Amino acid sequence: MQNPGEIRGFHAHIYYDADEVGKAQAFAERAREHFKLAVGHFHLAPIGPHPRGSCQLSMSPETFAQFTLWAMHERGDLTIFAHGLSGNDLADHTRYVVWFGPSEPLDLSIFG
Repeated sequence: MQNPGEIRGFHAHIYYDADEVGKAQAFAERAREHFKLAVGHFHLAPIGPHPRGSCQLSMSPETFAQFTLWAMHERGDLTIFAHGLSGNDLADHTRYVVWFGPSEPLDLSIFG
């Protein structure tokens, strides 16, 4: 079993509304090319704890450090919610988080 709080990776969720899907897809493609990231599905409606359309990018802790600096400049006006992967979903979505852009309320009831 891993140590509590040990971060073994990160997810970055690009948030968008219907009229921003193209921007989100372009950002995800640039991130995939630049960092060799896994890019998930483009959901057009809220899914899981996420309040609106989103796409998940998956990366290692080492890649996340580089992604953070890059995303600050490259995200434009997109909001990105990033969180660590510790094995504790509630902590991952409340304690081990970074917002690029304004934060948005998550539906944490799914973890209870």
